[in-house]
Formats: sequence, structure tokens, C-alpha cells
Amino acid sequence: MKTDLEIAQEAVMEPIAKVAEKLGIPEDALELYGRYKAKISDEYLEQIQEKPDGKLILVTAINPTPAGEGKTTTSVGLGQAFGRLGKKAVVALREPSLGPCFGIKGGAAGGGYAQVVPMEELNLHFTGDFHAITSANNLLAALLDNHIQQGNELQIDSRQIVWKRCMDMNDRVLRNIVVGLGNKMDGFVREDHFVITVASEIMAILCLAEDMKDLKERLSRIIVAYNYAGEPVTAGDLQAVGSMAALLKDAMKPNLIQTLEHTPVLVHGGPFANIAHGCNSVRATRTALKMADYCITEAGFGADLGAEKFFDIKCRMAGLKPDAVVIVATVRALKYNGGVAKPDLGVENLEALEQGIVNLEKHIENLHRYGVPVVVTLNSFVSDTEAEVRFIREFCQDRNCEFSLSEVWEKGGEGGRELAEKVLATLAEKESHFRVLYEDSLPLEDKIRTVATEIYGAGSVTFTPAAKKQLKKLTELGFGQFPVCMAKNQYSLSDNPKRLGRPSGFELTVREVYVSAGAGFVVALTGDVVTMPGLSKKPSAIGIDVNENGVITGLF
Repeated sequence: MKTDLEIAQEAVMEPIAKVAEKLGIPEDALELYGRYKAKISDEYLEQIQEKPDGKLILVTAINPTPAGEGKTTTSVGLGQAFGRLGKKAVVALREPSLGPCFGIKGGAAGGGYAQVVPMEELNLHFTGDFHAITSANNLLAALLDNHIQQGNELQIDSRQIVWKRCMDMNDRVLRNIVVGLGNKMDGFVREDHFVITVASEIMAILCLAEDMKDLKERLSRIIVAYNYAGEPVTAGDLQAVGSMAALLKDAMKPNLIQTLEHTPVLVHGGPFANIAHGCNSVRATRTALKMADYCITEAGFGADLGAEKFFDIKCRMAGLKPDAVVIVATVRALKYNGGVAKPDLGVENLEALEQGIVNLEKHIENLHRYGVPVVVTLNSFVSDTEAEVRFIREFCQDRNCEFSLSEVWEKGGEGGRELAEKVLATLAEKESHFRVLYEDSLPLEDKIRTVATEIYGAGSVTFTPAAKKQLKKLTELGFGQFPVCMAKNQYSLSDNPKRLGRPSGFELTVREVYVSAGAGFVVALTGDVVTMPGLSKKPSAIGIDVNENGVITGLF
């Protein structure tokens, strides 16, 4: 059995200009990064704004497990299947982060014969967007500390600095650090922190900004600290906006690459869904809708995180209306939710499947709350039995969901024909009545409670004294109209990653709340979720190498 990397390295890619031709993009609208990657120019993006929108299809999943679900693989395979059916489709994905690539999760290019290529370049430095975001974030941090060093005209209270530095790597020792050690010229001594780049507000801003004007306005609203009077100090106050925007100028342009079957793919932006809003950029999604009849996009982790934020943050802000949702599950993952240990997942176990399928049931119910038609697809494994597949099919059909088996990992687009046909039939027969979960006018505390009780299944929400104080202050500062971005572990519907299946009636604890004023949402941290991950005992990095011919091995 070939590895994903071997399959990707054996692929015969088309020059990216030829891929662009399928969408009617002229070569002079491409900014080439080698033969197989390109950015799309701002001028061309403006030219296509008057074109009608295609259909928007969101791919999401049940809560992730060590057994794997294959959300990106399904998204890519579905795009390839549309191509085989003669449909004009574009896949719109997030860019991978180096942190999980060298950690446990690996890359984010799909798998098997449903991959995005060039796989190694996508998973490593790609076109430099994340480096630009990291640089802009840390430029703002440097300007902030320099302002204090040079006289502190804005009267910044060094005990109330909220802007953190960032790096696109899992490095736990940078979570809490001390800076400014040394002599007087080395700055003032204070506690500081790092977040991973995908958790930076700059990442969220880039993914939500409509154009350069909007980007600069959002950057100017970033709150970096509070002064001695308790008033916000912004990036605009520090006169940091112009230089940050200069660093982000090229990163604002969506990236065009291809699948193994040469389906066009826009890959742009990459906020995590457990600690940020988990969607690719608004610009890329809107561009895909203008370029094709069908835009297939995905949201990070399970539907409780990625899909909820796609609907309640991205669609709310950008005015997007999804036409259908595909939710990915596997027999193995459902049995894992039913209490089966990972080594035993290949054995037929209908009892465990019945116990674990309640996780899928909850996600289906949640998606129906948004008024969007749902298609469940079962990502096929060779260990799946006919009885197990039949049980899941009947379970979904009883809940007003179309069901399809997906074999895209093994067969590429051909293995996604059934799914593509089910999605097309759903688009033709069922109308989307999309609605957000809560209104802007609902108080922040009630927005958090609504997501926790209606989407997660919590019985109650507890706010720490610090969180209550922060909510009160943010409301007084005028941020009460913002949507909420819940930072929660991805493995469970609850804030306890060990509670699998469908926990209910639990108490969800909100320990900290802060505003991303430029992005336009309020972040609520729950449980033990951290914004700078660490590496495992045996990280993926130790298995990655490059030989004397420049061929990379061990990347997945």
C-alpha cells in the first residue's frame, strides 16, 4: 500500500496556468510561485465580482478521533467527483499549519487518491502567507514594546498588555515567558506570551477581510493593551497599520493549486477551529463562488466547532448562504465513540456502533437547526462490514438525511460519484433556509450559553469571576453586538475531551473571555484549551527527512 506522500510524489501535475484555464482565468491574472502554484491578482478578483454565485457546499464532520474521519479527503474527492460528472467545481480549503504538521496530526492535503498537490510544498512553506502573518503579528508586538521604551506617550499600563507574540510551531515553553531581561536599553521586564500563528488575530482578520481597505480598518481596531485609565490602546494608536498591511499585501491574495485529478483548489488562510474560527478566507470562498457552479469548502474539526463558527461567524459577517452540508463519519470513529479501543476498531461491533452513533445524531440535529439540507457520507474503510454500513444508512435516512458511501481515498473522484450525485440531488430537491443560531442583539453571556446548551448539549454554563468581569467590561466598551468564538477541545461535545459520544446536562466552564476587535468577535476559552500547543513524546517531526536528491520522506 502506497503512502499518501508516495502517491502525491508520483502525481503528474498540470502547469497551474492550464488548471486556471478551466476556470477562465487568463495567465496574466496569475502571480506564479513556480510551475504549480499561483496567487490570483487583485485586479482579476475585482473583474469577476459581478458574476453570479455558484452553490456553496460545506463539508464538516463528527468529533475527531484517533481512528480518523477524512474531512479534507472527502472535500477533495467530492470536488474530483464533480469533475467526473462534468460539473464546474472549485474546492476551497485552509492552509496547513507547521505546528500540527510536525506534531501529531500531520499535514492537511487530504489522503490517498483524493489529495491536493504539490503536497510537500502545501504542508511546508507554501507561498509564505503564514510567515507574513507571523511577521505582521510580531511587528505589532515590537512596536508596542518600543513605544513604552521610548517614553510611553499613550500611557500604556504594562500590567494590561493583551497582545501576544506568535510562531507557527508547537512550542509549549513559549506559552508563558519573561521579556526585557538585561539592562535598561533592553526594554522593561514583564511577563509575555506566545500563541501559535493560526490563533493570532491577524490570521482571523486576513480570513475575514474583504479587501485591503477592510483589512487596514480591521488592523487599526486591534486592541493591544489598556492605558492607566482602563481605556483600550489599538494598533491604530501605535501607527502600526500601514507597515502591517505592507507585510500582508501578497498574503491577501488567494492561492490556486490542484488536486490529483487537476480539479482547481483555492487554499487560503488557516485559523484553527478549536481556538479560532476555523474557516478559510472569505475572499477565497467568494472567489470560488464566482468562478464555478459549485464551491466545496470545509470547516475545521467537528461540526460543533468548525460548522458552528462557519455559520455564526463567517456566514454572518460575509453574508454567505450555504446550500447544503456534508457531514463525514466513519464506522471506526463511531465505534470509538461507543467505547471500543483503537486496536479493536476493525472488528464488527453493532452494539458499540449503536452506542457511538449518538455523536453523529447530535451533529445532524445541530445542523438542522441552521435550516440547511444535510447529506451524511461514510468514509469507507476495508474493515467496515455490510451490517455496519446498513445500520448507519438506515439511521441517517430515519433522520431526514441523505446517505452516501465514499471511497475517495481508494478510488479518487470515481469513489465519490455516489456522494456527488446525492449532493446534486439534494441541491435540486431541497431548498436551504439558512439562519444563524442567535441574533447580534443577544447579550454576550447569553450567546455563549446558547452555543453551549443548544450545540454542545450542556445543562449549564459557569463563568469564572475573571470571565464575568471581562464580559462586563467588553459589553461596556461596545462589543456586546459581536458574535462569540468558542475555544473548546475538539474531541468531545463537552469541555472534557474524555467524554465521548453524546454527553448531556454537563456544566461548561468559561475561564477567560477576550475580544478580537479587529476580527469582530469575542473569544471564550473553556476547559483546558491552550492557544500554543505542545509536541507529543514522539512528534511527527522525528520521522521526516530529505534525501540527497531533495526528496522528502515521512511527511503525511
